[in-house]
Amino acid sequence: MPSLCVSCKGKGLCGRPACPILERFKSLGTTPKLSDNIFGASPPSVFVGRYGYPQVSAGPLVPPEVTGSDAAVYDSPGSWNNLSIRDIVGLRSGLVRSNIKFHVKDASNPDAMLQKTQELALSEKPVDTEVWFSKVPRVGLRFDGVLSPMGPAGEVTKLDIAQNPVVPRQVDKAVSDTDARAVDEIGELYNADITVDHINRLLSIGLLGKQRKIVPTRWSITATDDMVGKMLIDDIRYFPEVNDVLLYSGGLHGNHFEILVFPGAFAYELIEIWMPKAVWSTGATSVGSDWEDYGGKKGYSNLGGGYYAARLPVLEHLHRMHRSANVFAIREITPDYWAPLGVWVVREAAREAVSSVPVSFDSVNDALDDMSLRINTVSEMWRPESKLLDRKMNQKRLMDFL
Repeated sequence: MPSLCVSCKGKGLCGRPACPILERFKSLGTTPKLSDNIFGASPPSVFVGRYGYPQVSAGPLVPPEVTGSDAAVYDSPGSWNNLSIRDIVGLRSGLVRSNIKFHVKDASNPDAMLQKTQELALSEKPVDTEVWFSKVPRVGLRFDGVLSPMGPAGEVTKLDIAQNPVVPRQVDKAVSDTDARAVDEIGELYNADITVDHINRLLSIGLLGKQRKIVPTRWSITATDDMVGKMLIDDIRYFPEVNDVLLYSGGLHGNHFEILVFPGAFAYELIEIWMPKAVWSTGATSVGSDWEDYGGKKGYSNLGGGYYAARLPVLEHLHRMHRSANVFAIREITPDYWAPLGVWVVREAAREAVSSVPVSFDSVNDALDDMSLRINTVSEMWRPESKLLDRKMNQKRLMDFL
């Protein structure tokens, strides 16, 4: 079972006023030049907090004095693969968070500042933004198990957008349709090649659905991964099964994936192994698992947002193949993952794995033996956790009697 720290990831389940693991990282990064008035190009990026819900703090993230296309990298996880963890933390520490108080239902009747924040969220390119704060933003780094690191934050008194957002046609169409369900709009946007990050931004700031509401960013990230994933599964269920046993390997920033694909009606399982000295690990190896079969996921995953983030690239890969399959995935978190970067790293690490050239095997057992060579944790710790493998082996034994 996963330890409390691995399950909590800084949410405060231990009851302490501050997470001792997160406190270790507050000295990382660099503080941008700050005053009570900053100008820069939002990547574009918006953040919605969850504390005080349904009253929430929301607003754009802006890197002071960074303008034009140079700002895009500040909120572009897909371009961070070649950066170090320290580089990513340094980059994100340069984003100043704007806090403006809203009620989540304000999305349907936005005031001037929410309207400008929503306009910014529509854009696919950086938007020059000027922000006035009630006082100089407080210095500090914010880390989280779901969210990317963020830098200083301050209460906003005035907000201006200094240029017109570049809005894709499909985004404009979806936002203008107030009669469509959010899940349907998300599917249409995804099929129109709007990125998951952009879709999440629209959902979070209250621009999708019939009854529009602002959604805390940590919730909208997982909701977007889940809704897009379910849309893909609806197709994958009816695709023909793969014919081969295929093993994909790869990872990113200390998150190593082994993804085994083999014949069967759609099912997906993820096992997470947190090694000692990895972030959130408290000393001993921690193992957790969750899965779904053809009928779909029941309830919220006990692995949190990482389950849905890891599932999405796998589903995208199966969808491109036009194949259904049993998928058994292991995510081993090594000591190289020493600071929390957010759930995007799980998605990108899994994407790196399924982008590799797969190795074909004659049997699932042969593939598992090969997989074990690259997993630092002995198989006796993780194989008993697998319901999917247990079902596969029991089916095989049952066939011996038929």
